[in-house]
Amino acid sequence: MSIAIACQDLKFEDISAIIFDKDGTLENSLVFWREVGIRRARIIDAQIPGVGEPLLMSFGIQDNALDPTGLLAVGSRQENEIAAAAYIAETGRSWFEAKQIAQEAFREVSESKYLIKNPESAPLFPEVRATLEFLASKGLKLGILSADSTEEVTNFVVNHQLEDYIKLNMGVDDEITKPDPRLFIEACQALEVSPSQTLMVGDSQVDIALGISANAAGTIAVCRHGNLELSQANIQISNLSEIQTLSSSN
Repeated sequence: MSIAIACQDLKFEDISAIIFDKDGTLENSLVFWREVGIRRARIIDAQIPGVGEPLLMSFGIQDNALDPTGLLAVGSRQENEIAAAAYIAETGRSWFEAKQIAQEAFREVSESKYLIKNPESAPLFPEVRATLEFLASKGLKLGILSADSTEEVTNFVVNHQLEDYIKLNMGVDDEITKPDPRLFIEACQALEVSPSQTLMVGDSQVDIALGISANAAGTIAVCRHGNLELSQANIQISNLSEIQTLSSSN
């Protein structure tokens, strides 16, 4: 089954599936990730004084705010660990030791019982549930492709009770990360659809680049924070409810 999708004055024909980014697109998680970045930097700075502030800047945290286009907001855990290890290595530590320190700090924060990601600390954006329900009711296959781990994507879907709408929970679990087109192609294969019949919806440059490089049917940028650099997308919207269906075409 395929249908036509409309966003503002742009129409996408013959669409069978939509793949969404998670953080910043479906989940309002900037405050949560800001706290994660601050705690990671503090733990590392306690071992290597002076590295905390540069780390915060590398994560995209300045003036106690998280840049929605920065490393922590859009990068994978592995990419953030590598960036942290690089700053540690600049202090004269070996690369092996630098990676160990970064990995241990990240592990400590992720296992902290005082910092838990749940529907309260990282809620859905207001229109998300109704939009997903509407799109799924039209026969579209919906999936999530996130820079977060597959485990965390699954936790997100379960915690927010989205299992009836989301049919693919996919994250980054190895060295391949966004915007490598292989991820999008793999996601489409899992949904049993063609990239040419699948839309990519996200709030970052890597999401849009991912869709373009994989020859997706189209790319929709969710600009909740005025991300003007997302002009490469086919269309920019401020709210997922702007994604509307028009008619069946099979």
